Amino acid sequence: MPLAALLSSALLCTGLAGCGETKVHTNASLPSGAKATVTAAENAVTISPLPGTPDVSPRAQISILGPQGTKVLSVHAVGSKSGLHEGRIEGYSTGTGESFLPARHFISGEMVGVNAKVLVNGQEESVGTSFKVAREVPEPTNPFPHRPGNSAEVLHFASAPSLTPSGIKVLSAPKPGSAPVDFFLAPYQGTGSPGPMIVAPNGRLIWFHPLPPGYSATNLQVATYEGKQVLTWWQGRILKLGFGQGEQEIYNDSYQPIKTVKAGNGLHADLHVLTITPEGTMWVDAFYPTRMNLTRYHGVRGGVLSDSVIQEIDIKTGLVMWEWHALGHIPLASSKNPTPHSSYPWDAYHVNSVSPDEKGNLLISARNTWTLYDLDIHTGGFHWQFGDGARSSFKLGSGVRFYWQHDAELRPGGLISVFDNGSTPPKEKQSSGLLLRPEEGRRRVSLVKRLLNTTHTLLAGSQGSVQPLAGGDWLVGYGELPNFTEFDAAGKIIYDARLGKNVQDFRTFAFPWSATPAQPPQLTVSGGTVHVSWNGATEVASWRLLAGPSASSLAPVSTAASKGFETTISAPTAAYLQVQALNAAGQAIGTSQVRHR
Repeated sequence: MPLAALLSSALLCTGLAGCGETKVHTNASLPSGAKATVTAAENAVTISPLPGTPDVSPRAQISILGPQGTKVLSVHAVGSKSGLHEGRIEGYSTGTGESFLPARHFISGEMVGVNAKVLVNGQEESVGTSFKVAREVPEPTNPFPHRPGNSAEVLHFASAPSLTPSGIKVLSAPKPGSAPVDFFLAPYQGTGSPGPMIVAPNGRLIWFHPLPPGYSATNLQVATYEGKQVLTWWQGRILKLGFGQGEQEIYNDSYQPIKTVKAGNGLHADLHVLTITPEGTMWVDAFYPTRMNLTRYHGVRGGVLSDSVIQEIDIKTGLVMWEWHALGHIPLASSKNPTPHSSYPWDAYHVNSVSPDEKGNLLISARNTWTLYDLDIHTGGFHWQFGDGARSSFKLGSGVRFYWQHDAELRPGGLISVFDNGSTPPKEKQSSGLLLRPEEGRRRVSLVKRLLNTTHTLLAGSQGSVQPLAGGDWLVGYGELPNFTEFDAAGKIIYDARLGKNVQDFRTFAFPWSATPAQPPQLTVSGGTVHVSWNGATEVASWRLLAGPSASSLAPVSTAASKGFETTISAPTAAYLQVQALNAAGQAIGTSQVRHR
């Protein structure tokens, strides 16, 4: 396609008027089943940045995603200011396409036209896109204000002095029928160290991973990567804006790092979205501040908009396989968040969850429009949306309305779970978990279940999660509030607990968990007492104490039942000590280093 034609196409959507919900047409395809990579539409290819995107990063790559075996033969990328771009082509580990990485950056404010030749199922095809490069502004760095907690609620261990997380207070002990799981949290704020943490239902600490000063974590959960069970979480800096600048971590079930996944195209991974796919890709989000005239939205001419960006990242290569921007697809007039009368970034959208479906679409939640969207990765537009306002595709049944919501997830049977914050500012008296049934044929959404904690008045101004558990149970995490609650299938509370005062946990998860750490147990001696712990171990039933006059002449002297994260044992007068962790069968599963008194 000639440059003039490419740039003309790009100009169609840069004024933003009329671009709000326009289904931008591309040569694209859809993923099949639960897959995130594109394989369903034969001989079809998705190229991103999607046509008409009005705020692409100058550091963007051109992502070309298609069926298995898709190869990029050539890429012709021309900027209206920067001219023709040379670059290299790198393939995805999934075998479903390749990215063109320009040798130099695009120029702020310019129009870019792209024409590529690709080989799909043995046939050569042409695909193209055109977009505008953002007028970038420096990323904000102001941290989220700290809210101190209660130092008496912080855990301390003699054998692990570097671990000082918030403790857990069980308000209602597990009742018969509660799911056999441990809880996966990432506490921050309050008093105590932030970091990913696993706790047992009785409140006992299982594992804690402290983070450096100024860093926090979110989204600790169990996932599958390359056929193995792993731990994943986001970590980085949480900003005053309510977004994060960080990266995603993948650890094995011995708590060893496997991979750090970063957002691409010069962006930082935000704290909201982390989903690993069976194909070895990861969905992430990022916030992207860009200069914009906001006078038509009651803002200032030199305003700044925080766009919400979604990316699919190839975990092995780090390449961006697909990218979508809220700006140009969701009308700014839909935002419920008032426009600042200054250059303070306007968070118009605040996309906070992404859930891939079986038809090749993404369910996304935009907190600040009070709306859920069924996003078609083929077009970048929406099949449907529902929530507040006249643009809702469906009529909302009784009890369906939600405000400032989080964690919209697709569930079996076509259901959707969502955490209804109802605040901030308050629109409801209490936050709750909702299970909704959208009926496309009837164009209606009905309420299936509302999960409401009737023992406390819990109105969470931000964050929150809803997770289905075995046997029809549900776990609700209250985000900004330190509470988390398990409900049975009838909506009755069967477990209730909280973290320390003012401690926050973006999402709370629960999974069955069994692990043996790669690091050895730790012991310390204080007077006549041995303190021993093994951070992350789940199979320790008892501890065997060995002692002797030298490191090479140790013998067992006593055995003590495990009493939680840390166990104390009376210490003999011997000069050298060591402990062994024993499982329920009495087998040694871990041995500490020898300690000289």
